[in-house]
Amino acid sequence: MESARKLILLVEDNEKIVFGNKQMFEWEGYDATAAQSLGSARAVMAEHRPDAIVLDIMLPDGSGLDFIRELRESEYSDTPILLLTGLTTNEDVVRGLRAGGDDYLTKPYDFPVLQARVEALLRRAERVPEGITKGCLHLDIASGAASVNGIDLAVTKKDFYLLLLFIQNEGQFFTAEYLYERVWNAPMGGNNQALKSAVSRLNKKIAGSSWRISWSRGEGYTFEEE
Repeated sequence: MESARKLILLVEDNEKIVFGNKQMFEWEGYDATAAQSLGSARAVMAEHRPDAIVLDIMLPDGSGLDFIRELRESEYSDTPILLLTGLTTNEDVVRGLRAGGDDYLTKPYDFPVLQARVEALLRRAERVPEGITKGCLHLDIASGAASVNGIDLAVTKKDFYLLLLFIQNEGQFFTAEYLYERVWNAPMGGNNQALKSAVSRLNKKIAGSSWRISWSRGEGYTFEEE
């Protein structure tokens, strides 16, 4: 853990959940503060800038989705937000991600999963360079271009985002459903052909870079060195 403790804002009206999550984050070396309404969250954020927000959707004074849209139009446009909610349908997930949420976790949940997801968001938030390089593979964040040995790969916007997601989470496994929802902003349903095609295209384009996207039964997709 870094010496500068990260501040997690928990926006949740269930006192038991607030107490448990706040205590667990603090035990794990974070600073944590809680707000049980959107009004309280705004007051907290007027005094302290959180490094990440764990946000319920259904709150006593409004919708968490509207709050996300508000934040994305403010100085908090890049603050990682994880939606922690009892709304569990694919449509709910899509609405949450399209509103500007970075990740979505449904109740009930295990705290280690919540912690791991928040930590992943914090790592991504710290990685805001103009470009990312893995050997001879380079991604230009601003332009959305990818190249190998300086040769442009002519990737589509979705393929670039998919490759960026993998590179930023090297060695981590993702399910097909998760990747599809993150990149295509819609539930995958029973057809994962679009994802398979994208992975196949990317692997062909980055051939020779010493990196590839691989799939493992029971674990999912990951980005690894050949």
